[in-house]
Amino acid sequence: MSDEHRETGTGWPQPVEPVRPPGPAGEPDPRPDAPDADELSPLVPGEPSRERPSESGDDDGATVNLAEVASAEVGSSAQPSDSPSAGPAGRKVSSAAVMIAALLALLGFTLVVQLKTTSTDPTLAATRQEDLVRIFSDLDSREKRLQQDIEGLEDSQRQLRSGEQGRQAALEEATKRADELGILAGTLPARGPGLAVRFEPGGKPIRADRVLDAVQELRGAGAEAMQISGGDRASARIIASTYFLDGAGDVLVVDGRPLTGPYTITVIGDPETMRTALNIPGGVAASVRGDGGNVSVEDREVAEVSALHAPLKLEHARPVS
Repeated sequence: MSDEHRETGTGWPQPVEPVRPPGPAGEPDPRPDAPDADELSPLVPGEPSRERPSESGDDDGATVNLAEVASAEVGSSAQPSDSPSAGPAGRKVSSAAVMIAALLALLGFTLVVQLKTTSTDPTLAATRQEDLVRIFSDLDSREKRLQQDIEGLEDSQRQLRSGEQGRQAALEEATKRADELGILAGTLPARGPGLAVRFEPGGKPIRADRVLDAVQELRGAGAEAMQISGGDRASARIIASTYFLDGAGDVLVVDGRPLTGPYTITVIGDPETMRTALNIPGGVAASVRGDGGNVSVEDREVAEVSALHAPLKLEHARPVS
């Protein structure tokens, strides 16, 4: 509540008397508490300030220039002690520092990323993700294959280094390999399932090229060992280097040994496959029958190839150590 409310005691504000202007020029305000006319006169710019004597009544008392006081108050209010431009300037400096720090951090991060990129393989860095997955898969598969090879070699090494067991395993493997090579070279006899193919001449003798065709077809059908026998029961082992020649009369020369007909080839292999090879249209059987002869094929559960070939003496070939 204002002072006016307290003075009246009513709680409601009393009407304020309007300030009556003075009467005619030169007449003072009739109110006893009316201010002096000189005090109410406004200051007009450009006019000299009015002076009034000081209340002390001294003749030489100081005079108060109201215009100077007003201008001093306006100047003091326009220029406070703390300049308003200092605040924004300080904030601008702080924002610039933050921006510089952010740019320096970004520059450092870029340099680190560039160093890491250049330190890696540029080819792999430019490769697509699908290609990298395929490369990794190939490397993984190669690693697995190499690991399997290593395990196999380690098993063989353990067997060979396990004393008597290793020596026995090596001996058995070497013996098996020597037997296979002996059968192929014709230095060892062989037995097994096979066929007995008999060539009987007709009006013409059995020519050497017919026998050679029969041997080639049997080899192509999986023959593993063969020998040829004549009517005089002389036999010759057939190996890779065997040759056939036509002799005088009804004679067939096999590796320099003469044989007379009829001729029988004993062969070890799959009987059904070899039979089919001999009886194909236009094959050996058809050719011999065309010359007036005959070809008979007999299955053997156990065919024996007992004829041996002398070991070949190698003059130029040497094993590679």
